[in-house]
Order: sequence, then structure tokens, then C-alpha cells
Amino acid sequence: MALLLAGTLCACGCRTHEPNVAIDPHVAYFQSQAREVEYPDVVAPPSVETLDTPPPWLLSSGGPPPFREITLQEAVQTALARSPVLRDVGGLVLQTPGALQTTFTPAITETDPRFGVDAALSAFDAQLSAGAYFEKNDRAFNNAIAGLGTQTFRQDLNNYNIELRKRTAAGTILAARGRFDYDFNNSPFNNVPNLPWTMRLEGELRQPLLQGAGVDFNRIAGPANIPGFYNGVLISRINTDISTADFEAAVVQLVSQVENAYWELYFAYRDLDAKILARQQAFETWQQVSVLFRRGPGGQLEATAEAQAREQLYRLEAEVQDAKVGKQQEKSNTNIFRGTGGVYASERRLRRVMGIPASDGTLLRPANEPTIARTLFVWEEVLSESLVRRVELRRQKWQVKRRELELIAARNYLLPRLDAVGLYRFRGLGHDLVGNADQQFGSALSDLVTGDFQEWALGVEMTAPVGFRQGHAAVRNAELQVSREQAVLDEQERQVVADLSSVVGELDRAYELARTSFNRKMAAQRQLDTTSALLLQADDIDKPRLLDLKLDAQRRLADAESQYHRSLAEHEVAIKNMHLEKGSLLEYNRIYLSEGMWPGKAYRDAARREKLRITLPRLDNYVRDDRIVSQCPYALEFLPPTGEELPPSQPKPAEGAAPEPLLPAPLPAPLSSE
Repeated sequence: MALLLAGTLCACGCRTHEPNVAIDPHVAYFQSQAREVEYPDVVAPPSVETLDTPPPWLLSSGGPPPFREITLQEAVQTALARSPVLRDVGGLVLQTPGALQTTFTPAITETDPRFGVDAALSAFDAQLSAGAYFEKNDRAFNNAIAGLGTQTFRQDLNNYNIELRKRTAAGTILAARGRFDYDFNNSPFNNVPNLPWTMRLEGELRQPLLQGAGVDFNRIAGPANIPGFYNGVLISRINTDISTADFEAAVVQLVSQVENAYWELYFAYRDLDAKILARQQAFETWQQVSVLFRRGPGGQLEATAEAQAREQLYRLEAEVQDAKVGKQQEKSNTNIFRGTGGVYASERRLRRVMGIPASDGTLLRPANEPTIARTLFVWEEVLSESLVRRVELRRQKWQVKRRELELIAARNYLLPRLDAVGLYRFRGLGHDLVGNADQQFGSALSDLVTGDFQEWALGVEMTAPVGFRQGHAAVRNAELQVSREQAVLDEQERQVVADLSSVVGELDRAYELARTSFNRKMAAQRQLDTTSALLLQADDIDKPRLLDLKLDAQRRLADAESQYHRSLAEHEVAIKNMHLEKGSLLEYNRIYLSEGMWPGKAYRDAARREKLRITLPRLDNYVRDDRIVSQCPYALEFLPPTGEELPPSQPKPAEGAAPEPLLPAPLPAPLSSE
């Protein structure tokens, strides 16, 4: 039986068969429409500047393009002026545009109608509600008692109501209501004359005594009264501060990328100059060897020397081409110096971070030279400064503060809901709504203002879940959130110190390497000059050996020249990274963030509200100060109101330590012949 079943399965196979179902022509039309790619109806044509971008510079373009000198300050200023989107070179603008920071992001966060500051404040705005309802009733009843004394009940019923309700910061709900009823019917129990109008004016107060009570809770959690959902004014304001810190971090990253791209372009030019010089020297060497090859006997030795010189010429020509154009690199954000792109590629990268067209008929060329002086920082000062001024740490501290406030609000949900309720009402009854005040019950309004009919009610309401399971879960979750954010802050501080240590080591390494590279360059130049002089005086036997030494000296000189300028650029980037790690990069580049001016009406409204404020000095001893959420701002340099420029805040060498110039070390003394 088992063999028969296996044979049946093998005969049937494991293929799936598509059912042959006839497709309705009308359904086929909708299926074809569902597969089409559609474009949104949005009028967003590309800008004229983008459409008029000329083609990039190519290796086969011919002569050298016209150059345009640009300073680092101009590059940074252009990038900030043309960056409504704080761009990066990692490709996020196409892959994840929602994660980009823009100049609109802080304002969008603050004006969010769900979680913004105004949205949180709107929960405490006064709410006005009104209604009017009209009824015409005509009913027949089986007995007169159900019909209010008649078996055919006819009624004209109108209801008018208006209410003004407001929640205070302490959780108190205040309400003022007015209700006007017109009830004209044929009940024989009515007065003669009929008094159809009833007017009620009442005020209600509901004060939470345990859960939901207090200014702190309502400013943190808001009026939603849902454990785990906190959208009070303080939380919304912290969200705005976090968004502002994210914006500042994006500006810092943009400035860092501009400086990186600027010094990479500087190195690309210097690297190209070194390779062009090496190519020119290789060409002159090849010409000399070629002349000797044509004038000599033309043996294998001369042919080998000529081929070797020609091979180095072509190799250096390839390096010149590569240094001029560069290779396409992977898009990534990095604060370290790479220096792997050519002039054209590095220039396009600088244009990209500056926000200008990829090409405009000119080639940007850095006008600044890197500093050759040693820059010293005091470790204790930069360490404490980095732990205070880093925007990432400030943003995380806001997260910690937010979680601490949420924990305070969560503990309030462990209390039962106990509300004190009070109500006071004035009533009026009359034949008319207004007017006819000469007789009793002539109008409902005149009867109400006499105050003859007043009512009041006081009470206490309590609701409490048995066990407070959700409240305990909210507290536990808030405690875990606080622990998590604090652990993240501790780890971020350790990361900041580790990065700062790396940058200090990189700064010292780049400077010392620049000195060594300068000495190496001088030694390579002397080796090349000595070898060239010996080659001119050598005989035919020593010329191949000296030629090989000269070609090697040319390569070494080109490498030393390139490495020297690379070290200078790395030293400049290391200085930038030092300010980046200690949180003073914007101040170092004289960049200051400020909020735009408010409309003039906002200032007038603020002045008017200040005049309307009522001070209660006799309550000062009974009301405690508001909870402290933020500390004073960090002391920064700001431009004076007169517009005068401040002296540049460059790092100064330590006392007693003078800058060391990049001078070559003494050459070793030649060995004596003894």
C-alpha cells in the first residue's frame, strides 16, 4: 500500500496548475488599470537653476576650466544661506526624506495640532457650546394620567441652552450654563394663564482632590486622563526643545561636512600638483634616456632603460588623470578626512554640501591655506566643556527630564479619583421670556432676577479601580523609561569622552606627521637632485643603475609631496573635529542660531496681557514656586547689538609653549671614511 501511494505521488508530481478561468472583459480593464504607475497631480516643476545646470567637467573636455577662488568662510556662509533642507552627503534626501532636518522642523513640531505647545494649551481654553431644539408633539394616550390629564396631548416644546466651560491648570472644571425652555401644552394641570417659559442659570465647580489634582500633574499629563499618554504643556515644550536640539545638531553636521569637503578639495589640488610635477620630471627623464637610446648602440640594456622610463611616464600620467577626475565614491557621512577623490569629484562634493549647482562653468579652488602652527588644548577644559556643550547630550538630558516628569504624573494614577462637586442655580418661571415684569410670573427673566428661587447642591464622587493594575503598570513603565534614558545618557557621555580622546590623539598625530612628511619631502628632493647630478656624470655602466635610482627618487618625491599636504589637511580637519567634539564648532565658525521675530501683534497682545495680570501678594506664602524644568543657558558669545565683530575665537597655545614651526630635522652627518 505504501509503495502504491509513493508511486501515485511520483506520477502526479508537485506542480501547481493555474485554473483556466475566463476573464470578463470589463474586469480585465480594471486589472490593467490597477497595474499602471500613476503620478500625482502636483505642480512642482524643477527650478530654473537646476534645469540650466551645464554638463560636468570631464577628462576628455580639453583645456583647463576657469577657476574661481573660494574661502572657507564663503563656503560655510553659502551652505547656510542655501540650506532650507540641512542636506547631507549620505543620500538621505532620496532614500529617507522624512528623516531630514529642515529649517521648518522646529516650527512644525511646535505647531503640531496634536502634540505641540498650542495643542497642549488648547486643552485649558474656555469651551463655548450652545444648542436650540424644537419639537411639535401630538399624541393620544390610553389613559389621562399618562397624558398629563388629557388623552390627546398636544405640545409645542422649545429648548435653548448655552454653556461656557473651562479647565484650570489645577484640574478644576468651571462651568456656567443657561437653559431656557418653552413648554406650551394642553394639560389641564397648567396654571391659568399658562406659564410656558422656564429659565435656569447655574454655575458648577468640579475639583479633583486626589487623582488629577495639582498644577504639576495637569501641566505634565494634560486632561486626557489616560495612563501612559502624557501630552501636557511641559511635555510639549520639551518636545520643542528636543526638536530645536536636533536642528542645531543638523546645522553642526552641515558645517562639519562643508569643512571636510573644503579641505578634501584643497588636498586634491595639492595632490594633483605633486603628480603633475612628477609626471613632468618623468617626461624629462624619458627624453634623456630616449636620446641616449637613439645615439647609443641600441642594445638590450638601453632598450630596457628606455622602456622603464616610458612605463613610469605612463603610470604617472594615469595617476594625474585619476587625481584630476577622481573615482565615484559611496555616499556616506563622516567627520574624518578621506582624501580619496580627485579634483573634479571633490569639487562636486563641495558644491553638493554648499547647495549650489553641480557645475556652473567654473571650477572652485580653495583660497585658504591650512595652519602650520601647533594648536594646543588643555584636556581638563575641553573635557568639561564637551560634557556641557555637546548638543547631543543636551538633547538626551531633555529626554531624561521628560521621563522624570512622566514618572511624576504616572504616580498620580495610583490615587483614587475623588472629586468635590458644587452646583448653584437660579430659576425663573413666567408667561413670557422677557418683559411684562409688573405682575408675578409675568416673564421668566424678571422672576429669575428677583432671586426668589435658588437651588444648590454639594457632593463628592469617587471612582477607583480595584488593585490599580494599570496605574502600577504605568509607574513601572515610567521608571524603566527613566532608567533607560539615564543609561543612554551615561553611555553617550562615555562615547563623547572616547571620541574626544581620539580627536586629541589625531590632532597630535597629524601635526607630528606633517613635520615628518616635510622632512621626508626635503630628503626626497635632495636625493633626486643628487641622483640627477650623478647621472649626468656617470659612464655607460653606471647609468642604468643610477637611472633606476632616479626614477625611484621621483616616485618618492611625489609621494612625499602628496603626503605632506595630506598631513596639513588632516591637521586642519582635526582642529575642526576638536571643536566638533567639544561642542563649539558653530561658535568657532562664528555661527549663531536665533529665532525669527514674532509679528507685531504678538508683542502688543503680550503687553496687554501683562497689564491685565492680577497679583495676589497675600498668597505668596501659601503658593510654592513652579517646578524647575530647565537651567540657565550656557554662556556663549553673541554678536553685540551694535553689529561690531568680535575677535576670532581661535584656540590659543598653552602658557609657556610656543608654536613649533614645521622645520626639517637636521640631516644625519655623513659617515667618515675611516
